[in-house]
Amino acid sequence: MSQNTVKRLYLMEVGSMPEYEIPIVCYLVQTDDGKNILIDSGLPEIIPEEEAEFENGVDVIEQLARLGLKPDDIDTVISTHYDGDHAGRHAAFSKAQYVVQRVHHLDAASNPRYATVRPQWDQPTERILLVDGDVELLPGLELIETSGHVPGHQSVLVRLPQTGAVLLTIDAVPFGMGFTRDEPDDSYPDAGATRASTIKLLDLVEREHIGLVIFGHDKAQWDTLKKAPAFYE
Repeated sequence: MSQNTVKRLYLMEVGSMPEYEIPIVCYLVQTDDGKNILIDSGLPEIIPEEEAEFENGVDVIEQLARLGLKPDDIDTVISTHYDGDHAGRHAAFSKAQYVVQRVHHLDAASNPRYATVRPQWDQPTERILLVDGDVELLPGLELIETSGHVPGHQSVLVRLPQTGAVLLTIDAVPFGMGFTRDEPDDSYPDAGATRASTIKLLDLVEREHIGLVIFGHDKAQWDTLKKAPAFYE
């Protein structure tokens, strides 16, 4: 086995914001030694009234079933952050370890922003791995702390044997047009942190010569990408 244990990356569209034509997505990473690592879990099965702008599609459970996987086959859930369109099905993966930035998990405990899906992400402490900053979770899979959208947001770098490095910006840079060194729109809740994280990711792409950057909610780009059951390897 090569040092790089990651072998496949699946992209799954699990819902949308129809008014803005924004895809809601999850990702699945598979390793050479048979591990299944889910990145985010998408929208709740029943969308709360206060989040009626979202619409479910083929949810993550069905997406995984099409790949021959059951919820109990998921070993790890990387939780980029606890917004309802990213953590809405966490509780379905009762055998998995959850991985989240410590600062985000601690903030969420008293932040009403995440209250509607709290039963999903508020799991037993022994099943949550709290990480601090940038972390290599396993060879070929790295977590990149990118606060701004929310405190303790994390992006993910996946190193594939053929495709090479793939950066999943998630909500640090939701749209390709925002992946620039220009000053961000000052309507962002924390424009300074958002800019710092964007620059951090731009520097990473240049330093690592990353050929594929996948933005969190960019429909124009999403339409050009391989979606499950197809995969990147």
